[in-house]
Amino acid sequence: MTYEILKLREHAELLKTAAAWFHTKWGVPLEAYQESMEQCVKCENPVPQWYVAVDGERIIGGLGVIENDFHSRKDLSPNVCAVYVEEACRCQGIAGKLLGHVCEDMAGMGIGTLYLLTDHTSFYERYGWRFFCMAQGDGEAEPSRMYIHKT
Repeated sequence: MTYEILKLREHAELLKTAAAWFHTKWGVPLEAYQESMEQCVKCENPVPQWYVAVDGERIIGGLGVIENDFHSRKDLSPNVCAVYVEEACRCQGIAGKLLGHVCEDMAGMGIGTLYLLTDHTSFYERYGWRFFCMAQGDGEAEPSRMYIHKT
């Protein structure tokens, strides 16, 4: 499979398609994605940022960087969020490439520390992330794992 990773700030033409794609994967309101992605395209601040992996015209994976990924630890910011790879495209290194790309890109904008909230174990460690603490997700009964990555 041939794919490339695109920075949404450099591909504003993908904004509506990307917002709809993330909305279908995570159920967060479409408008929330559109608003965050519009801020990204304006390039006023390093956060928020959005990235997609595309195979031709088709989005096969993506993730974002936002201030807070719906959790109680507002001091742990910014957060990588909405990490997703299409099921048929998993186990091909796409998530790892996306994670590496975002860490490198954000470091280039002066942000060398990123956080990520997840219920996964033994996945993000493969890509240089390490467990940091437990954090309470908004509306969640149980706390989730907070990871940190320093460039």
